[in-house]
Amino acid sequence: MTAPREDVVAAARAWLGTPYRHQQSCRGAGTDCLGLIRGIWRELVGEEPEAVPAYTPDWSEASGREDLLAAARRWLRPCPDGPLVPGIVLLFRMHDASVAKHLAIVSRTEASPCIIHAYSGQGVVESPLSAPWARRVTGRFSFP
Repeated sequence: MTAPREDVVAAARAWLGTPYRHQQSCRGAGTDCLGLIRGIWRELVGEEPEAVPAYTPDWSEASGREDLLAAARRWLRPCPDGPLVPGIVLLFRMHDASVAKHLAIVSRTEASPCIIHAYSGQGVVESPLSAPWARRVTGRFSFP
């Protein structure tokens, strides 16, 4: 059974304003983009399925390993291409030749699509899914 998408968006919105803290996942105290997804998982699905190893802000760029993409494929459900729907998880490549290393929740899809994500220097924010963000999407997933 898949977590209802409106519950995913509501859970993500509860994290708005949480400061950015690398490798953290504590609503109100600090999180990064993975920590946001982990926190939503804990609220809607239950215990986290695996321990998250320490990671640097550049993730696995030096090795070229797709660690975040592999974890998304293990624990989330792939979503088909097509129109975006609220509540899905987007995975991004920050540069064309780099590994996937950023996550966000689609919060709105009407006239101005938006995402909720934890962003360095910003914290957890709801921001437009602008063209520069949209062209970096490399995966779409839903919570189980």
